[in-house]
Amino acid sequence: MYYYRKLTPAQQHEPVEYRRLLYHPLHSPPHLQFLGQRQFLITGTCYEHKHHIGISHERMTNFEADLLSACAKFAVSTYAWCILPNHYHVLVRTDDIEALRHELGRVHGRSSYNWNGGENQRGRKVWFNCFDRVIKSHRHFWASVNYVHHNPVEHGYVDNWQDWLWSSAVEFLERVGRERALQIWREFPILDYGKKWDVD
Repeated sequence: MYYYRKLTPAQQHEPVEYRRLLYHPLHSPPHLQFLGQRQFLITGTCYEHKHHIGISHERMTNFEADLLSACAKFAVSTYAWCILPNHYHVLVRTDDIEALRHELGRVHGRSSYNWNGGENQRGRKVWFNCFDRVIKSHRHFWASVNYVHHNPVEHGYVDNWQDWLWSSAVEFLERVGRERALQIWREFPILDYGKKWDVD
């Protein structure tokens, strides 16, 4: 995610010009517009991946509730989610991704205001961005479910999905059963899913 910052000014010019030609935001992932009801993996990251969400268990829990409440307003279904100390993932089905992004922006704004006030850090940048990826296929969907639930393991916070409190993993395992979950894991592996953009 921060590869761009390591480039020389001359190297930075090329991707910026490419994004300008495509009318994409210059330094943020583009939000493509899709008509009709779609499934999306949405990711929100703290600025420079600092652990603003994870400063306490209480904050993690409250943020999880705020995130799911925002999704409930504009998502037909919230399939999977995971809140980590410095970012989150949520897999949803929605027919209004723009409205959902706007609502998540409001969650980011309120949390920034509250957290900065509580830590006497007014003006501090808390969030980097929120971006979405459309789910392209049945295989992509199940790999995304596995990716979201495996994220705390991938980042070294726990050894097993069910040990992370701030995710839908336990609910998922209870719903589909361990045998079916293992089958899904084997059939739809995450491979290098998230490589280079989901880093600490």
